[in-house]
Amino acid sequence: MPSPLRRVSEVLVSTLVTVSLGLLAGCGEGYSEDDPFGEAQRALLNGVGSTAARAALTKRWAPIHYQDVDVTGSHSLGGKSDFLTRVDFDGDWSGTNNWDNTGSRLLSAHAYQSVVETSSHWYLLYMFFHPRDWSDNIFDSEHENDGEGVLLVVQRDGSEYGALVGAVTVAHKDFFSFVPSGSPLGSGAESVDGTLSLASFEGVLHPMTAQEAKGHGLKAWPAYDIVGDGVKYFPSLTLAEQPASATAVDVRYKLLDLYGGEGLWQRRELSTLFSGWGTFRGDTSGGCGLVAGNCSSNSANAPWGWDDGNDGPVLRGEIATDPAKLAAHYFSPSSQFSRTYTFNPYQGIGTDPNQP
Repeated sequence: MPSPLRRVSEVLVSTLVTVSLGLLAGCGEGYSEDDPFGEAQRALLNGVGSTAARAALTKRWAPIHYQDVDVTGSHSLGGKSDFLTRVDFDGDWSGTNNWDNTGSRLLSAHAYQSVVETSSHWYLLYMFFHPRDWSDNIFDSEHENDGEGVLLVVQRDGSEYGALVGAVTVAHKDFFSFVPSGSPLGSGAESVDGTLSLASFEGVLHPMTAQEAKGHGLKAWPAYDIVGDGVKYFPSLTLAEQPASATAVDVRYKLLDLYGGEGLWQRRELSTLFSGWGTFRGDTSGGCGLVAGNCSSNSANAPWGWDDGNDGPVLRGEIATDPAKLAAHYFSPSSQFSRTYTFNPYQGIGTDPNQP
């Protein structure tokens, strides 16, 4: 949890900015502790090819994230096994020691983001990582590494940040679709599974997502929710906090650019991290598996490995690499989705993804 001194400091900074900038601090999207002078927001006007532009856009729509936590059983580590973190939380890019190192390392909260652009929409993808997919039941399997997330569909309606019109979430080996109230989207070839709830954070509405404990399937809240213990995470561009307890209600997670130097896309061919295309390398060391044989290897995926096995023509990984195709399949009217990308580093389209 943030310290009282830091919270007092934030209030003072917010007050000074409001007094100094007057209406400028109150217009548009409002004050943000990450970017009080709006530099990142202004960068978006030049397109999404820069790190600052992607940071501004993905921060604007980043989920308020509810993480259910289970504190029972030795593999829960008192709830720590359900905390969000980054893939290299232990200081290296090996996928086979993440289970082993979960108990001894700081699990500062991070989420990975990427942006893909067409003339009609922005596609914002968020991946939440856990070092363990775990269980306290001897009949359930476990595995090292766990990456699940959500794709947000944002209509480019002429406003600076567009309008959030839909979401597709990843829960294990299935995708689920949601739309906010008033969305122009309806069910396509796949039925809409529910309503995407929104809540206010830093003066603007953000979508609400939630993950299960243990296996970490992700849906729009309240399709999943906190049951008993749980952590409430809020997005940041600068702060990455480890929850002080299994019931912490105000924890910041830091957004990392999937395309950037701290991201995963540049490391997609790294053999210590990936066992194959989009599949994290993981083994059975470190006590994984409550009984012999129920820990599986190489069982978690990065976004370009996510797949719903029964959604027709949408192929493995296209939720990241070809999200316009996925959106046109999942939602109607499909004709509103341009299929021509103006920025899509997954397909090699756009400016240098590492430029500042």
